[in-house]
This record gives sequence, structure tokens and C-alpha cells, in this order.
Amino acid sequence: MWYNIRVMKINTLDRAKKLSGKRVLVRADFNVPIKNGKIQETYKIEQGLPTINFLVQAGAKVIIMSHLGRPNGPDKTLSLKPVAKSLEKLFGKKINFFSVGDKEINGKKLLDKFVDKIKSLPNGSVTLLENIRFIKGEEKNDSKVAKALASLGEIFVLDGFAVAHRDSASVSGVAKYLPSYAGLLMEKELSGLSRLTDKPKRPFAAVIGGAKMETKIPLIKKLLPKVDCILLGGGIVNTCLWAKGYKVGGSLIEKKYKKEALAYLKNRKIIMPVDVVIGDARGKKVYTAKIDNKFKISDKNLAIYDIGPETITRYAKILKNAETLAWNGALGMFEQSPYHWGSYSIARIFAARAKGKEFGVAGGGETVEIVKKLKLTEEIDLVSTGGGAMLEFLSGKILPGAKAVAKK
Repeated sequence: MWYNIRVMKINTLDRAKKLSGKRVLVRADFNVPIKNGKIQETYKIEQGLPTINFLVQAGAKVIIMSHLGRPNGPDKTLSLKPVAKSLEKLFGKKINFFSVGDKEINGKKLLDKFVDKIKSLPNGSVTLLENIRFIKGEEKNDSKVAKALASLGEIFVLDGFAVAHRDSASVSGVAKYLPSYAGLLMEKELSGLSRLTDKPKRPFAAVIGGAKMETKIPLIKKLLPKVDCILLGGGIVNTCLWAKGYKVGGSLIEKKYKKEALAYLKNRKIIMPVDVVIGDARGKKVYTAKIDNKFKISDKNLAIYDIGPETITRYAKILKNAETLAWNGALGMFEQSPYHWGSYSIARIFAARAKGKEFGVAGGGETVEIVKKLKLTEEIDLVSTGGGAMLEFLSGKILPGAKAVAKK
């Protein structure tokens, strides 16, 4: 089917015909946390399984590209070998693992030999390539790299929504040389996020947290005309309070965004916390303070680390009446007790409302971490795998990945 995304028609996987025996190149996002060679969490891998299974069932020869971390050339600590083992365990099928690097890309005979090796594999086989960012020029969308990667397949499927905002050889570059489709995860993400931007059901409440004003300002700007309210939390609250003249002690602030913060605070749709939790970075000397004309933190060793109980109650009432809900960004330093209560409480309230007749989307690295820790992923319509991609999409930008799988 077609999906209209920013006036583009997205070519979905169900439009791909006669896949049996075809070499299908899939750009997934298996950039999962690894410690001492062991994968800590497999959410992104699990989310990519439906597309792989669809292609295997259709008899395709699946070749998966992904990255891990930010390597500067080959790096054994960032090898995708642990991912191959995890994928094999989750998928219940043998996964071939091939190392393709600069040597193969720049040597036609080596590359041809590699293609012949893939051709010799049986229909329904799955191959995972080594970390695609080991290849020089991949992130810069070098045309030579894109062409070489494209030669590995006959069809291209972009399923890694989390990298859809990257204009790289394995995302948008390959699509120039092969028939291209959005994978099942990519389709799910685009269609779900579009429900937030294209005539969402009202009331529409958005929860925006995190620390970086740079990424939140475009999001707030884009969402304001569509939402009924935006509930603020996290480090961006510190900057807003400081901009209004409050003394915030050692709280994280971004001074260069003072003008923008003051401008948005004038909008009645922007809802600030009425109280906050203050303490030190170790979770000591903790107390709650109301945001009133007496509010002040003079001690530089103390800072704002969470929203307070009155704010949680206020935000809960708003979320319980919402028909459309969106959440991006933690509401406090949830990694350190007792500053997790704000994020955890809102997560549970959000999840209780974010499925069924209502519609909810949660996304962003910290947000997903919280939702997964509380085992709430199945209670929310869409838990987005893309932090940066989600922000850029909701901010109104055309994602290079979405453009790559649009109708040519």
C-alpha cells in the first residue's frame, strides 16, 4: 500500500513482488548496548524480526546491514558478531556473518567473489554484514561505497527507522541504485508518527523532557499548533526557570536559549511544573520546593533533578483526559534514586492511557529505557526505536530515509 508522509508516497514492502531467490539488502538498526562483548538489551533487534521473517518466508536471500557505535575504522570492540549470535537465538535460524570492509568495497574481484558467495546461499538464508561504519565513506554517503553495497543485492529494504534521518551510503545512497521499499518496522514508525501530525484526535497532550533545548525547541514549535498542551520536564525546565530570573543553583541550564525559552513560556499551551525535587547528584540532601516567588537555590552543590509530586498529580489529570498522547524525554535524572519518581509515575499514567481507543507514542533513548524497565512496551501503541529520527520527523523535517523509499 501507499502511505502519504509529508506529501510523499512511501513504497511499502507488500508492493514488492517475486521475492523468491532475490538478494534483498536490508538496512536495519541493531545498534544495541554491548558491555564486555555481551548485549545488554535486544529491543531493536526484536523490532527488526518481522521484516526479516517476511522476507525469509517469501524465499528471499536476506543480507542485513547495520552499524554499532561510532567507530573510526575497524574496531574489534564494535564488531556485530555478538549481534549475529543474538539474532540467531531470537530468530531460531542460522545467521551467516560476513566481513565486508574497505578491502572488498575497493576491490572488484573481491566484491564479485563476495556476491557469488551470497548467490550460492539457499533461498530463505540470512546474512549479517560486519559493522557498516567500518567502511570509510559510509557516513558521508560516498557514491562509490553506495554503488558497491548496492551490488550485493537486487532489492533494497530500509527498516532501520532510527537511522532514517542519516544521509549515508547504507540508507539513502543504496536506494539510488535499487528498487527500494520501507520495511515493516519503518512503515509502522512512519504511519504511527503521522497520526501525531496529521489531524490527531483531541485533546492531544505531549510530554517533553530531556536536557537539550537544541532538539526540543524545533519539536515544541512544530507541535504547538497541533496539541492542546505540552507538559515540560527534565533539564529544559531548569533553563526555563533560569530564563525567568530564578536562582537554580547547580542545575543544568543552556544560557544561549534564554530568548526562545521566554518566548515559548508566554504560550498558554506550555505547562510548567508547579514543584520540583532538589538535591545533590548522589541523591542526597533531597527536598521538594514549590515554584513560587520564594523559590531559590543558592547552593551550587544542589540542583533540580525531578518534577515534584504536585506536578505529577497535575500532569496525570491532563493525560487521563487525552485522546492522543506523545512523550519524548525523561522528566528527571531517573538513573539516580530518588529522582526516578517523576519519570516512572508519568510512564505508568501514560501507558494506562496510550492504547486502545486512545493513541500514544513514546520515543527517545531515555524514554524507551524507562518504558522497557517498567515493562510497559506492550501497553503503548508505538514505542519508537528512533530518538533523533523521531524528533526530526515530528519537527517537520523530511527524513533522507523516507525520501529514499518514496515512489520514484
